[in-house]
Amino acid sequence: MNILQLIDAAARELEASGVAFGHGTANAFDEAVWLVLWRLGIPLDDLDGVAAREVTEPDQAAVKALLGERIATRKPAAYLTQEAWLQGVPFYVDERSIVPRSFIAELIADASIDPWLGEETRQVLDLCTGNGSLAILAAMAWPEVQVDGADISADALAVARINVDKHGLQTRVRLLESDGLNAVAGRYDLVVCNPPYVNSNSMAELPAEYRAEPALALAGGADGMDFIRRLLRELPAHMNEGAVLVLEIGNERPFFEAAFPSLEVVWLETSAGEDQVLLVTQADLADLAVALPIPLHP
Repeated sequence: MNILQLIDAAARELEASGVAFGHGTANAFDEAVWLVLWRLGIPLDDLDGVAAREVTEPDQAAVKALLGERIATRKPAAYLTQEAWLQGVPFYVDERSIVPRSFIAELIADASIDPWLGEETRQVLDLCTGNGSLAILAAMAWPEVQVDGADISADALAVARINVDKHGLQTRVRLLESDGLNAVAGRYDLVVCNPPYVNSNSMAELPAEYRAEPALALAGGADGMDFIRRLLRELPAHMNEGAVLVLEIGNERPFFEAAFPSLEVVWLETSAGEDQVLLVTQADLADLAVALPIPLHP
């Protein structure tokens, strides 16, 4: 059996098992390529060059064991390989943080955010940084900026530390343990945030692969807006004049617009469409913050 035949067989097995995708791949074939090549120690972009290579029986058995673990545990493949890729950049990942997949990565890489920045853009905050991938991509895209990556989870920040060190960005990316903005003292020119935004009904229906991730990084309350309400109320005090927020909300646009009907935002186009990520200015956030009620239990 050659590598391509092994991949085809693995894809059929994944498809028949009913596993869910969405943590770096969108279909059974792409996930089979990832798992097979990773198990065989072959670069993921080298399929064409190795497709006809014969696979030894011990290597076939090793692939079969990995597929069996993927199917039996329903863990995302990234947790099994301890590797995820965003915009061609590799990141370490394990169960302490969600698998990085933010569409904000696309907007950083394709310069969609750049028109909103200026020569004075120096301080960037990646709030809910998880494994640090967006903070690292921001530092790579804009060599002149300093980036703070903040997260409530010490476990996630331990993973982020591995990635900051892996990419040699210790002097440009600072990691902060913070419940929202509570321990964030600076003022920023750009804030990117992929927060917990999944509404409670959707949380209850998530496939097992998503339930394998830390719920703290996903669950956003009844309408998915619990963290976002607090963020939009508190963030203007942490933004410089002319700053912008780039916020990912996934499939929750109807809930977002119901929660903030008067807020002027710009919807940014990603590979998933124009309703996943929005941009809002400091001035518009400041106007909104005045109108938002202060919760009884912040």
